[in-house]
Amino acid sequence: MSALVVEGCAIATIDGQRTEHAVGHIVVTGNRISAVGPGAGPDMAGDGGEVRRIDASGCLATPGLINTHHHLYQWATQGFAADSTLFEWLTALYPVWAAMDAGIVGAAATAGLGWLARSGCTTTTDHHYVFPRRGGDVLGATIDAAGEVGLRFHPTRGSMDLGQSSGGLPPDDVVESLDEVLAATQAAIEKYHDPSPGSMLRLGVAPCSPFSVTGELLAETARLARAAGVLMHTHLAETADEASFCDERFGCTPVEYAESLGWLGEDVWLAHAVHLDDKAITRLAATGTSVAHCPSSNGRLGSGACRTRALLDAGVGVGLGVDGAASSEATSLLGEVRQAVLTARAASGPRAMPVRQALELATIGGARLLGRADEIGSLEAGKLADIALWRLDTLPHAAIADPVVALVLGAPAPLELLLVNGRPVVEHDELVTVDQQQVARAARRASEALAEKA
Repeated sequence: MSALVVEGCAIATIDGQRTEHAVGHIVVTGNRISAVGPGAGPDMAGDGGEVRRIDASGCLATPGLINTHHHLYQWATQGFAADSTLFEWLTALYPVWAAMDAGIVGAAATAGLGWLARSGCTTTTDHHYVFPRRGGDVLGATIDAAGEVGLRFHPTRGSMDLGQSSGGLPPDDVVESLDEVLAATQAAIEKYHDPSPGSMLRLGVAPCSPFSVTGELLAETARLARAAGVLMHTHLAETADEASFCDERFGCTPVEYAESLGWLGEDVWLAHAVHLDDKAITRLAATGTSVAHCPSSNGRLGSGACRTRALLDAGVGVGLGVDGAASSEATSLLGEVRQAVLTARAASGPRAMPVRQALELATIGGARLLGRADEIGSLEAGKLADIALWRLDTLPHAAIADPVVALVLGAPAPLELLLVNGRPVVEHDELVTVDQQQVARAARRASEALAEKA
């Protein structure tokens, strides 16, 4: 079996002891990490098989980053409604998204996944909830794109059944019936979900939000997901408008509404969770419900600042998400680590988010949220070889003494190497699994085609 030895780099393992090595090595055998430690790597000349050695001097190795909330199709509509609130932004974009098809979604997803890889992401979720009636297999298009780029993928089959004629936000032509949603969701799980150890593809169930789905859909999809043994995901408490909607429509808070329909639990993670009072945070902690924190998107849409310090202190699991490219155009997962620090400190003071804790949110925090902390999220022997190697000897980083501080607070660091399941996806800050320029051209054509169709 071939082996790879990365040596001479600083290492932030994010293991249980938060071990760091000023100069260390990582050995990868097949698709797993076989050793991590200080100093030079072992001499493996007599072990048999091909051995590749990488001199990683000037670099920092971290676990691959884990993105816990995204909408890949939105790459095709970046820059729309740039000065709008969430509800205004959705109202402007729903009619555009209604014109999508599998070709457009595939091109957008490939670009989005490629850029995630360039920002150090090895595992990503996707929340796809818009299914145009003549759009073809848009979910399958995102899954094909992830296989092409080479990222570990946790897509979710989303849904909306509450159209404008019934008091919801989305137009009626982009919603489905309850029976259509349940049948399509069950079929997607059966076709795509791989629960085996080391899986590259696991599916989740993800109705969109309280203002775009009925209570019946939430309750029925929760039953379906739990019967199938898959995770559950939805938007919740993103804006003050949503809190008002739930109060007026249901007479309760978003968290109370979600709990009444079976949407809290260890198998649930919620996107955004910005507008939570102390009681709501206590319920999330008590039920083991997790949160995908999306600081850049929340800032871009003016939704507010997630109470990450209060969530973490209460014991709520928190991961990071870039959100869709139409509400977070940079979609850099490394950028979200930095933004998580700045947002928490701006809202709650200078000690609200230590640098290393922000990196943990993007690694082991995301792994816990997806139920995969035993496989990914830290650099430890036996775990899957999902590794990011960052170059920190460049002009903007070379004088920053602490490599973790340089990575999180410094300028965006070049990505020397990204391994996913032991396979190189990025080398020397360039994608190696797909042609980057070709992907960019295809994404541009898809965006133009969507604008024409809409």
